[in-house]
Amino acid sequence: MRQFTAVVNPAAGGATSAAALLGVARLLREAGAGLETEYSHSLAHARELARRAGERGRVVLAVGGDGMAGGIGGALSGTGTLLGLVPAGRGNDFARALKLPTEPAGLAEVLLHAEPCPVDTVEVTSAVHDRTVVLGSVYAGVDALANRHANHARLLRGAASYYAGAVRAVAGWRATGYRVTVDGEEHRFRGYTVVAANSGYYGFNRLVAPSARVDDGLLDVVMIHDAPRRLFFALMNELATGAHVHRPQVRVLRGREVRIEADRAIPYGADGEVEAVVPVTARVLPGALRVLC
Repeated sequence: MRQFTAVVNPAAGGATSAAALLGVARLLREAGAGLETEYSHSLAHARELARRAGERGRVVLAVGGDGMAGGIGGALSGTGTLLGLVPAGRGNDFARALKLPTEPAGLAEVLLHAEPCPVDTVEVTSAVHDRTVVLGSVYAGVDALANRHANHARLLRGAASYYAGAVRAVAGWRATGYRVTVDGEEHRFRGYTVVAANSGYYGFNRLVAPSARVDDGLLDVVMIHDAPRRLFFALMNELATGAHVHRPQVRVLRGREVRIEADRAIPYGADGEVEAVVPVTARVLPGALRVLC
């Protein structure tokens, strides 16, 4: 029977994370599995707790949203430690890409009995990050700015915070000159954003890269070119289904390494965390993480 260590950050959606873990924890213990809980005080601390648990042969449960999943998954990348996800955030986009159940009974069944799936991770390097590893995507532009606004929203939660953040970001955005290098080939354009996607979803269930797969050893690079604001808002609505990729303003490439540069200091995000500005490089690490899915 598997032995689990759940890593929870009480400061980030504490009540939601605790509630999500509670239902699953009861079912795991009733099935005879061992479960211990570790509380972190920061994402860096969560990564360290996860590494220590992995070194003891435990299955690590990342309890929270995409920031927690990406942080812990990145810390365990390349270690052989088995990761389980207990989605409890606003987006849960990586869990959605893995098609994980949302109800406790289904999720507990996966954690107890599912075979490990090898998934790709993404190594991120920049002037701020010598090296960090995430799971879902790296994005630079208006979406990163919207994500930053959503992270600091106090009155709104969930999809509403993302939508309000997007409206605020687009309203003040001016077209940026991008230089994007995919596997050594350079592409220049003016526009709104570049997304290097391992997972198809980001920003609260938005299907930014419909053809992206977490186990194909490639990143889908979505480039959204300049367009009138009214058209961009229409394009944003199409992110719900992935229909935006058929517009002429959207170009999609695939590659193993992507470097994003711009003619001004625009922010980039990675798995919901927006901490720095471009330039940034994303490189896929094929099959580097074992996940219960």
